[in-house]
Amino acid sequence: MAQQERKNRILDGYIPHDECGVFGVYSNGGLHAASVCRDGLYALQHRGQESCGIAVSDMGVIDGRKGMGLVGEVFREIPADLDGQIAISHVRYSTAGKSVVENAQPLIMRYLKGRFAVAHNGNLVNAEEIREELAQGGAMFHTTIDSEVIAHLIARERVKAPNIEQAVIHTMHRLRGAYSLLVMSPTKLIAARDPLGFRPLVLGRLGDSWIVASETCALDTIGAEFIRDIEPGEVVRIDAHGVQSFRDNCTGKRRICIFEYIYFARPDSVLDGVEAHASRVMAGRLLARQYPVEADVVIGVPDSGLDAALGLSRESGIPFEMGFVRNNYVGRTFIKPNQSERKKSVNIKLNALAQSVAGKRVIMVDDSIVRGTTSANIVYALKQAGAREVHVRISSPTIHNPCYFGTDIPTREELTSNHHTVDELCKLIGADSLGFLKAESLGELIGEGGAPEKTFCDACFTGDYPIACKG
Repeated sequence: MAQQERKNRILDGYIPHDECGVFGVYSNGGLHAASVCRDGLYALQHRGQESCGIAVSDMGVIDGRKGMGLVGEVFREIPADLDGQIAISHVRYSTAGKSVVENAQPLIMRYLKGRFAVAHNGNLVNAEEIREELAQGGAMFHTTIDSEVIAHLIARERVKAPNIEQAVIHTMHRLRGAYSLLVMSPTKLIAARDPLGFRPLVLGRLGDSWIVASETCALDTIGAEFIRDIEPGEVVRIDAHGVQSFRDNCTGKRRICIFEYIYFARPDSVLDGVEAHASRVMAGRLLARQYPVEADVVIGVPDSGLDAALGLSRESGIPFEMGFVRNNYVGRTFIKPNQSERKKSVNIKLNALAQSVAGKRVIMVDDSIVRGTTSANIVYALKQAGAREVHVRISSPTIHNPCYFGTDIPTREELTSNHHTVDELCKLIGADSLGFLKAESLGELIGEGGAPEKTFCDACFTGDYPIACKG
């Protein structure tokens, strides 16, 4: 990332982002695959707003469209020639690789045996090592993203393997890190999830057709039936003969990113059998137990803090109120050159409801504090609206470590919790008290309190990386 961009992000508040979302369709008749993909991407838009794309296979001929912007901007209408029986699609937020159209997905690759397309959610920790090896062997790269590294490996394996699914299985032996992957050949849709299952991936059915998506909310949007989660390490092939599973790379272990439950996934999604909404409500209940305080009202910062605020209210008995009106037509990042302008930007995005907070002791719930500037501006806005006290509760632990698996968390130097104690941070943001969810209670969010072995990744909080990482 360019130095000036990092400086700009330091100036303003910062929200962790997941890299992207994937959605695929294998139609057995009656579905316009590209249109279904577009509808599925609408439901996954929260996972990436920088670019999107759709690739289709029409009677074995692969083609695609992609562009910068939101789904509704790039695909106001589905082009007439974007027709086919199989389709894969993607929404992207860049954590690795520049935000340019060349890095938009799906990628369509030409190789010795024809064409295939790839869409990928996650980051590899050994991508640069493999890229250098491939480049030394003569491979040419047109993007700066991990997905092209994966595609090159699949192409090389496919030359030796009897079919595309075996090429994917063999490729997985080389990859270290996070990948929920869709691969489309002229006649097949392949789905694969890394052996630790860092990112979610689900299988659904719509009539006689099959759907693969990052989250169950995308299945709900198109009226599809949820069949099951794709298991960590599993490869699923969908073709004219139906669905077949390959578990060569399944280890029985599971380390899904805990931030999927805290923030990334849509509240109405179910991840590996656990409802995201229920996890966030539990986080609020835990905050109420861990940091009791006398207050008059509980509010959540839209949208990510609302579920946890509801849980805190239920546990404490303190009434829940809507404390903010959010302007949904303003982008997530709002960089301004000075403090007064940054405070003004909070009012543009979030308008505090004076009738809910004026004269009251307020508990404000949010999902994380990365640098602290946004939280300070929101506390300031609440006090300007007349709040007597503002007690901030965060439904995640303090963040101390970067993520190497597809969550855009900054360097250790940029993380405010590495420079300030909680008491110091409380003063910096202007709160009357501050409490973060205790790291040892994270398992309770997914019903695993006291389990002998974690089934989730919490490395950004604890430094317990399930895969060795440089940095």
